[in-house]
Amino acid sequence: MSTEAVIVDVVRTPVGRGKPGGMLSEVHPVDLLAGVLTSIIDRNDLDPALVDDVYGGCVSQVGEQSCNITRNALLAAGFPETVPGTTIDRQCGSSQQAVAFAAQAVLAGQAEIVLACGVESMSRVPLGSSAAGADPYGTRLRARYPDGLVGQGVSAELIAHEWGLSREDLDGFAARSHRLAAEAGESGAFATEVVPVAGVDRLADETVRPATSVDSLAGLNPAFRTDALAARFPDLEWRITPGNSSPLTDGASAALIMSADAAEELGLTPRARFRAFSVVGSDPLMMLTGVIPATARVLERAGLTHDDVDAYEVNEAFASVPLAWLAETGADPAKLNPRGGAIALGHALGSSGTRLLTTLVNHLEATGGRIGLQTMCEGGGMANAYLIERP
Repeated sequence: MSTEAVIVDVVRTPVGRGKPGGMLSEVHPVDLLAGVLTSIIDRNDLDPALVDDVYGGCVSQVGEQSCNITRNALLAAGFPETVPGTTIDRQCGSSQQAVAFAAQAVLAGQAEIVLACGVESMSRVPLGSSAAGADPYGTRLRARYPDGLVGQGVSAELIAHEWGLSREDLDGFAARSHRLAAEAGESGAFATEVVPVAGVDRLADETVRPATSVDSLAGLNPAFRTDALAARFPDLEWRITPGNSSPLTDGASAALIMSADAAEELGLTPRARFRAFSVVGSDPLMMLTGVIPATARVLERAGLTHDDVDAYEVNEAFASVPLAWLAETGADPAKLNPRGGAIALGHALGSSGTRLLTTLVNHLEATGGRIGLQTMCEGGGMANAYLIERP
């Protein structure tokens, strides 16, 4: 039995603005996810009946994204009814966790071929839909945190304050994200990872703004300040704006993961293998800092240091997150999100984990890099990470 879990292929849709009129807003999320599942199967001439399981990430599992959207999507993609599927909610890291579960199932010998995927249609199922009109915390959790929990935008503000990140620092990082994403798009770097969506002519990401600069971002107002929050956190300068945050987006992505033995038997060439995994809990008030201990843990498990890593993908939910991560890890900034990140490419919640993996694998191949590290902050105070290695 193989002791390696390998990545055979990774694909994603172009990113659409997550609002009515966005280029993917007319596509039902089941159809959006079904499209990438079909694409990855077709690209590898794989019989879908051989797939042992499909793990999918989705955060707002309500309305059009309810009733186990992963199972619905694989059936919509024409997979045999014998192929199972389940949907995961680890908040922003849902499809990253799907990847980890898929690889771990292979490593445990419980599966040979697994698809990990994710989807979010934020235009059709708006952020917060799953908790609309409900109390997601209950009395006991509120009793543990009597001062009250906050949204992620406020956590991003608390991180900016804690690490002394100025508005110029945040806007400068945001402008970098758009510049790098625009350069990658113009050079054709995304051509090998983006697959078309039925009924949509455009293949380019809709959220990238090449002209973005610190000056153009300077006029934007803070997005999360209220009088009540300003009274609760009087020391905050309120620096997080729509410009240095990830935009609401629509998208889907998928990864084909299998044992090295299965890949050899099918005549498929692995593009990378998994070296190590980690998942951590962190302070739910400063809920976006888990990427720091998750990174340290995954490197320790692999017996590697930052000098061994050729590229990092650290999700840009807000600019303060990767900047705090850089300050704590001492990693080389040039290796961080080298094709831009979620500030430019969007954060289609449930899809983001496999989207980052898609970009990381393709970047390593294009540059001859060997080892990549991916980590994702998550709502409620969590983060996961994994290391991949090219052959």
